[in-house]
Amino acid sequence: MAKEQADRTTIDLFATEKRRGRPRSNPLSRDEQLRVNKRNQILRDKANGLKRVELKVSQNLYDALTEQASANKISRSQLIESMLLAHFES
Repeated sequence: MAKEQADRTTIDLFATEKRRGRPRSNPLSRDEQLRVNKRNQILRDKANGLKRVELKVSQNLYDALTEQASANKISRSQLIESMLLAHFES
């Protein structure tokens, strides 16, 4: 009888094999899970009428934005959006 790696029903064939950690709850690899989750996030944002904008800033500005967002108890993204809206409204 051939031993199939994916077959876990025949316990005696795998008695010597050690399986550490918690069992996999998702059949996809971590890379595939991240890809699927990112695609779902993009679709969710699109359905909510949001557009993606990427912004590169210095570490000092990043830290200041993070600190200000924490103080206001909002996300960094929400803080940047409110600052941009305030700029364009004035």
